[in-house]
Order: sequence, then C-alpha cells, then structure tokens
Amino acid sequence: MSQESVLGAKSNERFARPLFLTTIVVGSFLLFLTQPMVARMALPRVGGAPAVWNSAMLVYQLLLLAGYAYAHYLGRVRPRYQVGIHVILLGVAALWLPLHLVSWVPPTTSQPAFWVPWFLLASIGPLFFIVSAQAPLMQRWYALETSRGDPYPLYAASNLGSFAGLISYPLLVEPLMTLQEQSYLWTGLYAVLVLLVIGCAVTVPGHAVEKMPEETAPKPPPKRVLRWIALAAVPSGLMLSTTTHLTTDIVAIPLLWVLPLGLYLLSFVVAFAARRKVADFITLLAPVVILIAGGLAFASGSRDPLVAATLGLLLLFTIAVALHTQMFRLRPAVGHLTRFYLAMSFGGMLGGLFCAIVAPLVFDWAYEHPLLILAAALLVPQTPLLGWPRHLSPILTVALPGLALVLSLATFLYLRDTSVMAGTIVVSLLALACLGRPLAFMISLAALMLSYGGWQVLYQSTTDTRTRSYFGIYQVNTRYNDAGEAYARALTHGTTLHGIQNLVPGTETVATSYYARRSGVGHALANAPQLFGPNARIGVVGLGTGTLSCYRQPGQNWTIFEIDPVMVDIARNRFSFLSRCAPDARIVLGDARVSLANAAPNSIDILAVDAFSSDAVPMHLLTHEALGVYGRAVQPDGIVLFHVSNRYLDLKPVVADLAERGGWQTAMLEYDPTEDEQMMNATVSVWIALSRNPASLDRLVQASGDDAGQWLLLQRTPGFAGWSDDYASILPILRPPEMPWE
Repeated sequence: MSQESVLGAKSNERFARPLFLTTIVVGSFLLFLTQPMVARMALPRVGGAPAVWNSAMLVYQLLLLAGYAYAHYLGRVRPRYQVGIHVILLGVAALWLPLHLVSWVPPTTSQPAFWVPWFLLASIGPLFFIVSAQAPLMQRWYALETSRGDPYPLYAASNLGSFAGLISYPLLVEPLMTLQEQSYLWTGLYAVLVLLVIGCAVTVPGHAVEKMPEETAPKPPPKRVLRWIALAAVPSGLMLSTTTHLTTDIVAIPLLWVLPLGLYLLSFVVAFAARRKVADFITLLAPVVILIAGGLAFASGSRDPLVAATLGLLLLFTIAVALHTQMFRLRPAVGHLTRFYLAMSFGGMLGGLFCAIVAPLVFDWAYEHPLLILAAALLVPQTPLLGWPRHLSPILTVALPGLALVLSLATFLYLRDTSVMAGTIVVSLLALACLGRPLAFMISLAALMLSYGGWQVLYQSTTDTRTRSYFGIYQVNTRYNDAGEAYARALTHGTTLHGIQNLVPGTETVATSYYARRSGVGHALANAPQLFGPNARIGVVGLGTGTLSCYRQPGQNWTIFEIDPVMVDIARNRFSFLSRCAPDARIVLGDARVSLANAAPNSIDILAVDAFSSDAVPMHLLTHEALGVYGRAVQPDGIVLFHVSNRYLDLKPVVADLAERGGWQTAMLEYDPTEDEQMMNATVSVWIALSRNPASLDRLVQASGDDAGQWLLLQRTPGFAGWSDDYASILPILRPPEMPWE
C-alpha cells in the first residue's frame, strides 16, 4: 500500500467515529420526532381515544422490531451489498415524503384497534421502518473495521438522540411550527440522514467492503437470549406503567408522560456509556431503591404528590439503568451485535404489549406496575448484607419471606396507626435480610408492598367498586356521614372527579359537581324550553355519571356522545341519573368529533362539550376545525357550551380565539357555590357559551335570573395563537395548580 493510501485511510478513520455518531443521533432524533408528530396529525381523523394510541404505540414498537430484524438479516449479506440495498431502500421510502397521512377516512363501523394500525402502517410504515434500522446497522458497519474499537457505546448516543427528539417536540417544535412546517423539517432531516448514511458507507475501508465478515464467535445460547429479552421487557413495561401510575393515582399534570419516557431513554445513555462508574454505582444501589420506592407501589401519592412522583421516577430510572447495565455486561461479540439488538427490541415490544394491551384486559387496577417492580427485584444484581449459615440457608430462604407475608397480612387485619408503621418496619428489615437471594427478596418486597395499601387494593378487586377499560381505571366510592349513613356516591378516575350523586331520599336527581343548577350549563339546559321551545334538541359530549341528563324535560330529544363503553355501563348501573331522568336518551359511542362530523346538519340546538377537566385534554375537540364541526351540527341560532374547569390549563384563551376567528359571540360564567350548595356537592366550575347569533346569548343571560350579571364577555388574549389541526400547544396556557377545579 502506498504512503498516500495509508495517509488517506488514517484520515478516514479520524472522521469515522464522529460521522457514525452523528448518523446514529440524527436517525434516533427523527424516530422520536415522528411519534408525537404523527399523533398530532392523526387526531382529527381517528380521535384521541387511549385505545387508539395503544394501537399506535404497538405499531411503533412492531416497526422498530421489524427495523432491527432487517438490520440483523442484512448483516448476512456482503458489506458492499449491504450498502447498496440500504441506500436503495432509503430512496424507496422517500416516496412517502413529505411526512403525511394517507387520505383514508375511518368507516363509521370500524374498530380503532384494528383500523388505526393499518392507517399508520400505510402512512409512515416504510419511513419509520427504514429509519429505525439506523442504530444497529450503523454500529455493524462501524465494527467492520476492527481497529475502531467497541461499537456498543454508540448505542448511548442513539438514545441521547431519541431523548432530544422526544423533548424538542413539546418544548420547541410543536409551539413554534405548524404541522406542515414540521413535516418539511422532518423531510429535510431525512435528506441529511441519507447523506450521512452514504458518508458512512464511503468511510468503510475497501478491504472490509470486499470481504464477508466472519462471525467466528459462537452463537449466544438460548438462555442468554431469553435473559436479554427479560432485561429489556421489564424497563419498557415499567416506563408505561409508571406513566399510568403517576397520571392516574398521583397527579394528573399535562406533559408528565414525557418524564418516564425521557428517563427510560437516558437509562440507555448511562448503561451503554464507555465510562462505567455511574452505571455500576446505580446498579449497586438498585436493590435498596427498589425496596424503599418500590415498597410504595400500592400507596396513593395524592396527599404528597411531589414526593410520590419523585420516588416513582427515581425508581424507574434506577431499575432501567440497572437492567440495561446487565444487558451491556451480557452483550455478545461484535459479530452478533444485531442479534443482541433484535432481542432487545423484541423484549421492549413485549413489555409494551403487556402494559398497553394485556393489562387493561386482565386487571381491574394497574397491577402491572407492582408486578414489573417485583420482576425487576428478581433480575437486578444483589449483594447480600447478611451472611447466612450454610446449613440454615434453605430454611431461612423460606422462613423469612413467609414471616414477612404473615406479618404484612396481620398488619392489615389487626394493627392500626403507629402499630402499622412498626409492622412495616419489621417487614422492611426482613426484606433487607433477604438481599442477595433474589426470590426471597422479591417475596419479601411483595409483602412490603401489601403492607402499604396493597391488601386494600386487592380487597377492592373482590368488590364491584372498580372497573378498568382502555380509557382508564374508574372507582365508584360511597360516602358516609358520621352516623354511618350513605349520603353520596362519587365516580373518580385517579385524582379526577367525574361526577357525584346524592343518595339522601328526594335529592337523587339534583345536579351536582360541575353541573349544579346555577352553573353555566345548568342555566342553559334548565332554560332550554324558553330558548328553543318545548322540543329542544340537546347534545352532550362526555357522559360521566349522567348528571346532565336530569335537565331533560318532556318533549326534548337528547343525544350523548361517549367514547368509553365502560362509562356507559357505570352510568346506567351504578348511578341512577340516566334511568330516572332520561332512560330513552340516545348514546353514540366513539370519538365525539368523528361522531358529530357524521351527524345531520342543524340537528342540535344546545351542545355541551364536557371533555377538558382532566390532564389529558383532547386538543382535537378544541380547534378551529372542531368548532367548524360543531357549527355544522348545531343550528345557526344554537349554543355551544365548553366546560373549561381545569387545574393545570387555562383554556379560556383557547376558546376566546376560536370564537373570534370563527365569528362566534361568547359569554362566560364562573360559578362559585355557596356553603349550602357545597353541602349538596356542588363544585366550582367555568362554562363558556358560544353562539353565532348574539340574540341567543342575550336570551340565555336574561333567563339566568339573579345570576344574569355573572355572565361575562370573554376577552381574547393578545398575542395568543389559537389551536387548529395544524398548530396547537399547551405550553402558553399552563398554570400552577391554584384553583380546586377537581
């Protein structure tokens, strides 16, 4: 080889690592930019049902698995052909650019769980598939030149890129760009990625391209592959279960879902880093963190949400780092690199499948969360704190966990107050004594979990007070006074109240909570005959407990739009608003916007939209295009009412902007109940009425009697950019939780 060739090869090698690193980061950034972007694009078409996004997440994970499988099997081809095939497929996938959705419209009889996967596959399948292959494939190409060193730390960079894509979307991309601009940004970055891939192909030394890489190392045994899958599945599932646990049982803060996913991605950065001190230190502490934070898996954190949320996130990050570090330690020779990542992807898909699809079908509570923590306790490396005599070890392995379980049950059944704390401390000490014996430690940890609320949660599963669906976990609680008499029944979804019914005889049909008689919606529905005659046509988005149905009057035609069949069952069988007041009301199942788009024009006089009181605000129901859908279904003089009570979001600027741009007039009523009304379970609420005819709002105000002066004109917020299907962000309307809306 000439001196010039040697110098050229050295020059190529000097730029190889930064080039491959950049390529991997850009590819991963694009992947995690795709998911929320496509979700926003699809909202108006498929709705915001959690079942829809469960299906979508499953599609993403399957495409990721397919991409990793492609990278694995492409590795069997000669490197020169690998380059050619991959560049050609990148070009074929570019036919789906710019990033957009196909023009399919869901049939009215379609099931989202089946239709949405095909819809997403047709829209982004080829692009997501080919981009998902970048991380393992580029590492394999990098390793073709053996002098470059260990390629596995490049996976840390991959997840750093994923984290950047995840965080940048809600914080930068969504607030600053329309969907069309986002699509052009994605297209431009894809073009950059293609150029980077070509650059990586050029830097592969010629002698490596000419030869078939020999996988001389023996194949990993099936037991090792199964362990990779388990180590990947638990953190993946725990990431989803932590999100459910935090947003349901602790605090329903918007954007909170970003934190578990972000920490999950960062765990790979730590676990696969070239410098091992941080990963090893976290792995060493993992059993203790699991014992302290994991022991509270059943405990409600609503009393001190900040502490509970912090512990939950710390637990997720610690477990993810510890288990991913174990994967890194068990990584195979470079020749089997893509096999390793294929197993990792398969495990991640299994964890997501368990939490997103299986758990809601099998469990009535988020039992997947403590189960995954227990699985982590079984898998993390452990160092014994106490040495057991060898001849007593088998006995203690059974006796100590058994004693912990017995003491935990006794604490629940017989102990109270300070005695409970003493019992849980003893259970904790027994669990510490079992460190280093994974099975015994896991059982002792389960006993500790049960001590902190677990037995109560299990007991409730034997009753009919709790129901779970794809859309959430609903709890029906009966409230008792000091004399032990039932006076009310409430429906909650974690920390979110969905309705209350009074049980005192004679008060069962009194409208409560956000729907009290003097609330905005109360005035509108109670006065519907004066506003639109005796045969007024009423539409309600969101059933809840069915409270609003008790405003129905003879001759009226009521239609209720509800997304969750389980909610319909609860309203009909656990509460009596519907059966007492509107047994013949028509209930339309499905996403409200999609259903209203199929409704007959001018078929509704008053439409009450009640879907924004929780953290998961369905943006697609509050855009200019959505108001256009409502305006088509509501007659020209009709009224649309928005319930905008919310602890974390100030939705008034959104509605004000919609109204001004669409030519609607507004009136807002902020209702603050008196003490007597609070005794009847009325709560604070904010309702905004819109109409294209100012006279309709004038009649509503006049019909409100003494509360007429409470109706105020809603002013538009200067500089606020409203929501549309092309642009929406909650960042400008976030606020601290000062008002007790829920």
